[in-house]
Amino acid sequence: MTKGQVGRPPKYEHKEEIEGLIEEYFKKCEGEILKDEEGEVIFDKFGNPVIVGARPPTVTGLALALGFSTRLSLLNYQGKKEFMNTITRAKSMVEAYAEERLFDKDGSNGARFSLINNFRGWTEKPQTDLDEQEQEERIQGMRLDNAVKRQQVKMEESSSLGDIIEEAYKERDEQT
Repeated sequence: MTKGQVGRPPKYEHKEEIEGLIEEYFKKCEGEILKDEEGEVIFDKFGNPVIVGARPPTVTGLALALGFSTRLSLLNYQGKKEFMNTITRAKSMVEAYAEERLFDKDGSNGARFSLINNFRGWTEKPQTDLDEQEQEERIQGMRLDNAVKRQQVKMEESSSLGDIIEEAYKERDEQT
């Protein structure tokens, strides 16, 4: 480490160091075609080759395959200019897999969770242009409007009552 540098040296210096590892990771996720003793492919009852060891690609799985101890470490590397496109592309491949699972009834909940927590632009909350302060100001305005309306109703009721009382006095006076 040179003078002035703090912390551990980077795990990778160049994007080429991780590109092969990324390809290996996705290849492992595909699994392997099952073969019998003679090397012949074994098919399921629908005529599809039997795949063993297949697993869904994940951001955490990708991070571990690259030798990072956490998903966050991978995301930190994505922030480095040299690695940004390579890691973004790999994450996009994970995202594409998760998107495809949204159309599969067995995988939709897990896919939704992954998309919301690992990728920007995916959320279950409705988007709003208002920030919290604006929302609070609108609520206060609505409360004030309601209070004014209640006061107006009370005033109308009291003036109506006053009119009724006044008319009652007039009627009484006319009868006497």
